[in-house]
Amino acid sequence: MIEVGNFSRSAESTEAAKGIESAAVDHCRKRLDRLWARGRDVLGCELAIMGGAMTWVSERNLVSAISNAGGFGVIASGSMSPELLSAEIAAVRALTERPFGVNLITLNPHLHDLIEVCAHHRVSHVVLAGGLPSADAMRRIKSRDARVFCFASALGFARKLVRMGADAIVIEGNEAGGHIGPVSTGVLAQEILPHLSDVPIFVAGGIGRGEAILAYLEMGAAGVQLGTRFVCARESIAHPRFKQAFIRAAARDAVPSLQLDPRFPVIPVRALANPATERFLAVQREVIERCLCGELSQRAAQLEIEHFWAGALRRAVIDGDIEAGSLMAGQSVGFVIREQTAAEILQELVIQALTVLSMRSQPEEQTTYL
Repeated sequence: MIEVGNFSRSAESTEAAKGIESAAVDHCRKRLDRLWARGRDVLGCELAIMGGAMTWVSERNLVSAISNAGGFGVIASGSMSPELLSAEIAAVRALTERPFGVNLITLNPHLHDLIEVCAHHRVSHVVLAGGLPSADAMRRIKSRDARVFCFASALGFARKLVRMGADAIVIEGNEAGGHIGPVSTGVLAQEILPHLSDVPIFVAGGIGRGEAILAYLEMGAAGVQLGTRFVCARESIAHPRFKQAFIRAAARDAVPSLQLDPRFPVIPVRALANPATERFLAVQREVIERCLCGELSQRAAQLEIEHFWAGALRRAVIDGDIEAGSLMAGQSVGFVIREQTAAEILQELVIQALTVLSMRSQPEEQTTYL
């Protein structure tokens, strides 16, 4: 368990910790542990904080660092082949003895093979994302004694997943980075948390501080998932230019991709606005005009629009092309102000949550406000 007194603190968290006397620390820590006990139990780790699965970012180095620091790292399998995923799982195992999970995309044509890879490596937790998973996929995972986590975008959807055998649900609001739905985190939490207690629920999307974590725990969440806050972890292999773009950005810089014509749907993706964002709009206009003039079929036009971003995330994360690449980021990017280790990020979040609990237990005249 992480001890508050042993934190390697930032200036902010050091000041926060000054207001927490040792007797209050134990009381507040026990209160926090009670709030996320269900999440800790289902994950098997000290802090019920999952690392969001970010393609190209959530690989062996960051995943193991999050798990080693008491959180729960999750490999982003993305479009990995079974062979690549097998190697990545083995690499994480070489770096940590702590629990971690693997995120699989339900639409991946090799999903069953990827499930077998997870089973071969005895992965304890599989997170299914990208749409409603099949009953067969869930059965295959659970038959190998792994826990299945699923994403739900509405209460009815969450209940269906529980009936299918999901061991935990993740609800992610549209403040998140990457592919997003239409509903905010706060609204989803109010819709689902009071009405679904069958399994642990993790809240994601726009969470960047410990105060928000505490608020969702007190609403009934078992834990949270954070992605954007970990992009600038020192252990993250993201290119320095990619990290600097995050550090410079404000919350309002992370915007969803725009759709010009409903006849040519665009799957919304939240990312930092850059020159490629403007080019995407221009490409849509050009392609739509060519389609309306009969130069392209609607299907061909749709494919051309979708192809615009092909490889763009890798160009940004790995190559550092922040002009033409995709800078997928959640609105919590405004809380990313410097590089920190994964352990420091987790410690800071816990300190912030404990500070709120401590403030409540102090007489009003002794309360320290941040």
